[in-house]
Amino acid sequence: MKGVICAGGLATRLYPLTYATNKHLLPIYDKPMIYYPIKTLVEAGVDEILIIVSGPHSGHFINVLKNGKEFGIKHLEYAYQENPKGGIADAVALAEDFADKGPITVILGDNTTDANLAKPISEFKDGAMIFVKEVPDPTRFGIVKFNDHKEVIEIIEKPAKPPTNLAVTGVYIYDNRVFEYIKKCSPDFAGRNELEITEVNNRYLKDNKLKWATLDGYWLDCGTFDTLLTANLYWAKKGGYHE
Repeated sequence: MKGVICAGGLATRLYPLTYATNKHLLPIYDKPMIYYPIKTLVEAGVDEILIIVSGPHSGHFINVLKNGKEFGIKHLEYAYQENPKGGIADAVALAEDFADKGPITVILGDNTTDANLAKPISEFKDGAMIFVKEVPDPTRFGIVKFNDHKEVIEIIEKPAKPPTNLAVTGVYIYDNRVFEYIKKCSPDFAGRNELEITEVNNRYLKDNKLKWATLDGYWLDCGTFDTLLTANLYWAKKGGYHE
């Protein structure tokens, strides 16, 4: 299993902080944000990692992460997303050569979690696995809709009237078909002119190849000032990145 961290975009919601550097290099208590998804992957046994960057501060990552050896990474690569507004699926598409026909675990670079992914990664066979978590602000996320048997029947991107408060977190496991699905995606899917990862997940669902699980432990998307502060407070109370 190889790992992919999506750390591109412009993070305009965090201006003026992100005038200075990429969002994923902002501090979460005692370490840059990008350290957290790296730690999640490495602790799950994933030591070949591709980091997808974009925007005016892309070069900052190399100075911070170097070759990744201090994190326990065996092989670290970088890919550049030419369109920073292209969407998550557009970023993941850049991992096709890196994946080398194998499966990948994808984590968004602004997601901090203490969940242990070792078991779901080691047990993964094929298709796609998504991880869901209850959120107080479901209009910000892709939200899962279930039938009476707790089977996912649809994932709705940023719904105005969410059917549940269970959000798809920025942690995904995909087989190599993900790249074929991305090629079929439309930037008009959610009206944001992006290739949405929600459309990719719905394509897996349509083919009966989507599984889901609750993400155990702490998880937070640090894409707003409020969630950035909340994450800092959580990890400070926990004692920092190394605890």
